[in-house]
Amino acid sequence: MHELGVVIEVVKTVERVVLEQNLNKVDTIVLQIGELSSMIPRYIRECYPAAVDRTILQDTKLEIEILPGNGICKDCNNVFNLLENNRKCPKCESSNWEVLCGKEFFIKEIIAC
Repeated sequence: MHELGVVIEVVKTVERVVLEQNLNKVDTIVLQIGELSSMIPRYIRECYPAAVDRTILQDTKLEIEILPGNGICKDCNNVFNLLENNRKCPKCESSNWEVLCGKEFFIKEIIAC
């Protein structure tokens, strides 16, 4: 489970931002995770309490936004969700596509109170 290591790095990054920006208290951290990324949101949520334990972020909430895994068909230029369509273009049934989005993993927002 590589998610724990990733969450620990997220916590370190947010702690650095909190110190640099002189934020008093953080309420929520918002992550964006693409459907096609190697991160599993459920595991991220499960690792989060251990990663923030005894840090300045230990009372924060975690929100996760899932970004769609979209591709574009190279044969007909149709944009479609790869997972919902079994990685085949629903318009022409081609498997000749390119990923447009969905591999992202971002710290979208640090909400201070």
